[in-house]
Amino acid sequence: MKDTLDHILVVDDDRGIRELVGAYLEKNGMRVSLAANGREMRAALQYAVPDLIVLDLMMPGDDGLVLCRELRAGKYRTVPVVMLTARGDETDRIVGLEMGADDYVAKPFAVRELFARIRSVLRRARMLPPGMQVTEVAQMLAFGDWRLDTTARHLLDEQGTMVALSGAEYRLLRVFVDHPQRVLTRDQLLNLTQGRQADSFDRSIDLLVSRLRQRLRDGAREPRYIKTLRNEGYVFSAAVTVIEASQ
Repeated sequence: MKDTLDHILVVDDDRGIRELVGAYLEKNGMRVSLAANGREMRAALQYAVPDLIVLDLMMPGDDGLVLCRELRAGKYRTVPVVMLTARGDETDRIVGLEMGADDYVAKPFAVRELFARIRSVLRRARMLPPGMQVTEVAQMLAFGDWRLDTTARHLLDEQGTMVALSGAEYRLLRVFVDHPQRVLTRDQLLNLTQGRQADSFDRSIDLLVSRLRQRLRDGAREPRYIKTLRNEGYVFSAAVTVIEASQ
């Protein structure tokens, strides 16, 4: 049975930040584990899988990008990640999102803002099927050459080979397949997948769309599935059908 408190793993080499964030989250009803580096993060994951990981980008040894890539490549790929980045360093934020982070907060930050982002990411992650439900007949969404297993959160190609998706990629794909042939603005996509509004320099949805296109082997110049509408947003152009997993 799941703990009633959300479990947050905070990974940051700055002891002051770790303890400040941890104390604030605990004060606001969350269970917290702290890690100073990648080694301690891996040890914490072996002990208990958290509901979300707060991951500092700049750390000695394995930095946040390396650790985020590691998380997304393994069995923790669906655990949401909020990245802590240096203020004004857009390149690091972009790379972090490309590696699979679900959201980012720039340092220095107000702990209250980080708490709000954590709650938002958790809420959005749980709006979709959690992937742990067991049903008698698993359902899949089929489009083009692909099938999306909404129980296991697996994307399968026409040979049945699984293509791993990060939590953010899965949520974006679910939004698209749930709203096919409908124009969705960047603000709508950002709100539906991350629970926040875009600012004028926010490129996170464009980066996420680019990552998802790579997973779908969808060319950016002549995309088959996710089409860009200039000054409007994106549209998922493929027809979507619901089928049984055994078909």
